[in-house]
Amino acid sequence: MKHITGRRDFIRKVSAGTLAYLAAYNIPSFARTSNDPDKLAILGGTPVRDKMTWPQWPYRNQKMIDNLSDATNSGIWSRIDAEKTKVSQWELDFATMTGAKYAVATGSGTQSLNTCLFALGIGPGDEVITSPYTDMGTVSAIITCHALPVFADLDPYSYQLNAEDVESKINIRTKAIIPVHMLGAPCEMDRIIAIAKKHNLYVVEDAAQAHLASYKGTKLGNIGNLGCFSFQGSKQVSCGEGGAVIGSDEQLIDKVYSVMNHGTARTPMVDQHGKIIGDHVRIGPKYRMNEFQAAILNGQQDTIQQRFDLRNNNAAYLREQLKDFPGLKVQKMYEGTDSAAYYLFGMSYQKEHFNNADRSIFLKAIQAEGVGLSGYISQGLHKEPWTNYILSLQGYKSIFGKNRLQQWKKDLHKPECDKACAHMAGLYAVGTLLGTKEDMDSVVEAIMKVYKNRDQLAKLV
Repeated sequence: MKHITGRRDFIRKVSAGTLAYLAAYNIPSFARTSNDPDKLAILGGTPVRDKMTWPQWPYRNQKMIDNLSDATNSGIWSRIDAEKTKVSQWELDFATMTGAKYAVATGSGTQSLNTCLFALGIGPGDEVITSPYTDMGTVSAIITCHALPVFADLDPYSYQLNAEDVESKINIRTKAIIPVHMLGAPCEMDRIIAIAKKHNLYVVEDAAQAHLASYKGTKLGNIGNLGCFSFQGSKQVSCGEGGAVIGSDEQLIDKVYSVMNHGTARTPMVDQHGKIIGDHVRIGPKYRMNEFQAAILNGQQDTIQQRFDLRNNNAAYLREQLKDFPGLKVQKMYEGTDSAAYYLFGMSYQKEHFNNADRSIFLKAIQAEGVGLSGYISQGLHKEPWTNYILSLQGYKSIFGKNRLQQWKKDLHKPECDKACAHMAGLYAVGTLLGTKEDMDSVVEAIMKVYKNRDQLAKLV
């Protein structure tokens, strides 16, 4: 693909902050046969990414395929069919990869969160503070323990929990905080941990999108009492469905294992005389990862760090190009963030810099240029119908009482989360950030092309 002379100078000047220059600058475009190379693609112009393709996703390689074949032919399809299995090997590898002492594999990220809450004794009458800007799996893990999810509001530019608002939600029923490392970037963990210690609360990190990301020298999942991950098909480390819990407290991890294994312990329980009492030591669902999931994970283990590093390098490049661009605010990172996993490359759309064009119009225009920005979560979980559903359940009425539930419903007003939902214009980064520098330049060019021709957006209303 050929570039017209001056394009890189344009990108350099944008990143240097010469924004007054931007409005009058005639953006150089790729060489085209069109008579109007600056015409937006959605209005009949030629897309910036006319013949470019993104890296293949989900990631796959021959080793993954061979591992699946081996698992099938072995006849060992469940982790309980042998002492050493593909699942147990993945647990060892993932613990090492994340810097934890132990890992327990589960069938999904939601299962990993629910397993942790059961292991920590969270149950009916308890409250757990978390984010409304997350996957339903975070809330599902709480309500399947018959506990009450309590939402704190966000910093709308980091998309993370506002630690100050978290503390304001604590009451006598509060037992835990689940910070969600949204888009793969760390929450403000120092403040959250300090709050948890002050009020004697557990912290379970929802790192479903944050594999290998690091905060102040510690990989996410190791800062709280337990950390949870997802290997669902959209995630940076994927096997279709799957999850894991990490931790370094052996006794707590043993509880996690037994909950995952429908209440069955790793080793039988014995009495004071050494007599075996039995295997089934607590209540728990069956959340085992199967051998086929682990086969896919084991097959990509050697490439995970390399892909993580490439995403961070490309994200750093995009940040540099866009750091002074007023139309999109790149996700705020907290002091102490060493790296992020970049599930999305998050940006907040500032419509006042695009002639007040609605975000939906901007997204359509940018997608037509071949760059798929997305609004991601359309509304926070505080606005979803499940909030009325649990209020109708007799169990919740009996456990929490009418007054508490009325107050809970009244508190489902999260204006900063609403702002984050309304402004997000994220680049799905799991596969995209594995692209080349030319790919990254095309993302910037598409954004700048739409910005330069923002007057044309009025034609799309």
